[in-house]
Amino acid sequence: MTPHGKTIKIFSGNANPKLAANICDCLGLKLGDSEVGSFSDGETSVSIKESVRGSDVFIVQSTSYPVNDHLMELLIMIDACKRASAGRTTAVIPYFGYCRQDRKMKARDPISARLVADLITAAGADRVLTMDLHAAQLQGFFDIPVDNLLGMPIFVNHLTAKFGAERTNMVAVSPDIGSVGRTRNFAQRMSMSLAIVDKRRQKANQSEVMNIIGDVADKNVILFDDMIDTAGSLVNAAAAVAENGARAVYACASHPVLSGEAVERIERSVIKELVVLDTIPVKPGSEKILTLPVAPVFSEAIERIYEELSISTMFGSW
Repeated sequence: MTPHGKTIKIFSGNANPKLAANICDCLGLKLGDSEVGSFSDGETSVSIKESVRGSDVFIVQSTSYPVNDHLMELLIMIDACKRASAGRTTAVIPYFGYCRQDRKMKARDPISARLVADLITAAGADRVLTMDLHAAQLQGFFDIPVDNLLGMPIFVNHLTAKFGAERTNMVAVSPDIGSVGRTRNFAQRMSMSLAIVDKRRQKANQSEVMNIIGDVADKNVILFDDMIDTAGSLVNAAAAVAENGARAVYACASHPVLSGEAVERIERSVIKELVVLDTIPVKPGSEKILTLPVAPVFSEAIERIYEELSISTMFGSW
């Protein structure tokens, strides 16, 4: 790193301390000394146990389950650093919770993603570093700079090594209409053809698969999405492509939310392997789930922010 008059310090909340430690290892730094817990009445307690005055501070905290607890930890850690005269505070949020509540679907709905963005800004964050936002326009909810890193190159590198030239005879499948754009980009990078699962959502966290747009017969397919929550949509999509003649079904998703009985659904499904990123810690319990590390990407981005270099050039033509 090229020093420019400020020290760099990285702290972690309780959401993903392993990822924060891995980022520090990549940068050759020691994780900042802090204590994040709760008082007897449940209020969040934060203590930053070293000086951050004038430092470039990065707080690593996914707002994953329990979402509200982890969000409050992040907000209070940002406030603590701001009041301790940190030179700049960056909220490193590998998984941005509330990201699906980004618009009004019916009368009197909140836009919770905008509210969370306002809270992070009001707490004193100077910028946000995240990965694979559910919708790119979420960056516009913030009045501070937002760097949205891409997880797709990690998947492409892994799957290219796994399947080699065989991938050109495989099909990338979007599990719903909303994921077509990211799946099309993935298919182009992998030199695969594209198919789409057309579904009709009955109510929140439940969906009914209608039909397949594209040819998956006698092909190995890869379902590609940005996150897996209850896994209902993913499992239904996998069953649909299998019923339409797919030979083997794989899946990729950046954020393994995996709430409720998601892991059990995946275990019972036709999915041969699910590849995810460690933006959210994955509990042991499924041999089908393979986790890829994001620490190298985040560490490079943090180094570039510290050195005032471009983030976009990390991904070249991506």
